[in-house]
Amino acid sequence: MKESHPRPRSFSLHEKACKHLVGGVNSPVRAFKSVHGSPVYFAQAKGACVTDEDGNEYVDYIQSWGPMIHGHAPENVLDAIRETMEKGTSFGAPHVGEIEMALRIKARFPNIDKVRFVSSGTEAVMSAVRLARGVTGRDGILKFEGCYHGHVDSLLAKAGSGIATLGIAGSPGIPQGTVGDTLILQLNDEEMLEHAFSMHGKTLACVIIEPLPANNGLLPQRPEFLQRIRDLCDEHQVLLIFDEVITGFRFQQGGVSSVLDIQPDITTLGKAIGGGLPVGAYGARDEIMSQLAPEGPVYQAGTLSGNPLAMAAGSAAIDLLDNSCYDKLEALGIYLEDSINQILSKHNFPFNLVRVGSMFWMSPPSDDLIRSAADIPSESGSRYADLHYGLLARGHMLAPSAYEIGFLSTAHTRENIDDLCRALDSTLIEIEVKT
Repeated sequence: MKESHPRPRSFSLHEKACKHLVGGVNSPVRAFKSVHGSPVYFAQAKGACVTDEDGNEYVDYIQSWGPMIHGHAPENVLDAIRETMEKGTSFGAPHVGEIEMALRIKARFPNIDKVRFVSSGTEAVMSAVRLARGVTGRDGILKFEGCYHGHVDSLLAKAGSGIATLGIAGSPGIPQGTVGDTLILQLNDEEMLEHAFSMHGKTLACVIIEPLPANNGLLPQRPEFLQRIRDLCDEHQVLLIFDEVITGFRFQQGGVSSVLDIQPDITTLGKAIGGGLPVGAYGARDEIMSQLAPEGPVYQAGTLSGNPLAMAAGSAAIDLLDNSCYDKLEALGIYLEDSINQILSKHNFPFNLVRVGSMFWMSPPSDDLIRSAADIPSESGSRYADLHYGLLARGHMLAPSAYEIGFLSTAHTRENIDDLCRALDSTLIEIEVKT
């Protein structure tokens, strides 16, 4: 078995890992269970490419699930980490890097007066919800099916790609009382939204949504729908949380909130603001953030919050994000979208590439953009698995889940996309022969 496996060292390492790690992985989607294979073990990464333990190189369209907006190991980020590391890796105390990163966030998110740093997107969301409850004195949460906000107990219900990939609606281990105050609606359903507020508006502390849902497919929302959420929150004194952990800094303006000019009360961030190191953040207006300890009664703390290495790496990455970077990402995105869709159309394969900025998704066909997780056909998973398997064999790494999205970085080139198109063409020919 090992000798015939296309990646024998990765296969052997995974056998070993399964004896010591749950499922051999530390995050479920990494197990490759839905894409005809076993995990690829990375040995190193640089720019747009990763190299596995067997020496195979892949053009990487996962980019660590989004943080690597400049590709892997950009020199200025490495330099910032090295320089900071020489002074210490963790202080558990205030340092200048926290202020510098906060200023960079505030420059792009006009609704944020103050920031609190944490160690992950999950932690940012968990803390933002607690803050909203503390500010309003209410317990209710309204979220949307297919939006993933990390593995927070009260939000891990109909929650996106990892859950969808594994076919799990929620998770054992979460008491019913924990999710008893969580109301779940379908995306893009204004009638149901209006009804929910009429019934529960007085008990809701917050509405939380990815303004561009990007973890159960890429599901662009109508601005009118998001604006109606904003208006209803204002009418009922409910705080609106935009989860921009994935989308933050993927746009020249900062996030989706700035692109659409629809401002939330609280914003959660992660991914790109760490430059590849673990980080999360949440921020809001002064009057909201002042309720957070040590200024107010809502408690939240973390030993590694504001870690100096993450602050340095994130600041260095953000400093590279000038207009020319966003222009390059948009040009690459247009080229990718046009090129891939031509190949898919040529073979009449039932997918099309949907793109927003530097993020993309291999979507099942639809007369309009798919805007709700409920509208994703169940059979799309097996079709995507065939596609993923063929592209991986030809040196192109896409997300090992039909529900996860892909990311372009400034390190990608048109040549990378041309190679991807040739690989896609060959893969679809192979699929046609087999069927």
